[in-house]
Amino acid sequence: MNFRKATQEDIIKIVEMIADDELGVKRENFQVPLPEEYLKAFENINSDDNQELIVVESENLEVIGTMQLTFIQYLTYRGGIRAQIEAVRIRKDKRGLGIGKTMFQWAINRVKERNAHLLQLTTDKKRPKAITFYEDLGFKKSHEGMKLHFK
Repeated sequence: MNFRKATQEDIIKIVEMIADDELGVKRENFQVPLPEEYLKAFENINSDDNQELIVVESENLEVIGTMQLTFIQYLTYRGGIRAQIEAVRIRKDKRGLGIGKTMFQWAINRVKERNAHLLQLTTDKKRPKAITFYEDLGFKKSHEGMKLHFK
């Protein structure tokens, strides 16, 4: 597998993967051509040094996975950096093959390269298999998350 920063040409495949599950299908607007808001979001992500939108390619250079890393500088932890991993997706026909574990191993190494002191994630409580997967990787439930939606 090959890990690389996403390009604008990858966006349609990324959005398709994000929309291809029981929760994503309800909140995404996957269509061809893609709505402009996805392209604008990519431009914002791509221009920010603290954001890394990553794609995973198979041996034949097909995009089979994606994730986004965000590096958050803060004053606590002696001016530490915390990393957030979001939008981890694997193409439906490639799930269950160990790709997710490999993606997280790569992400953990990348976060360490950026000198972050921790990697955090959130997951929807409606995804019990994902929660078990993250726990098996060593993630611990340490905080109770809360959200305030505006739309």
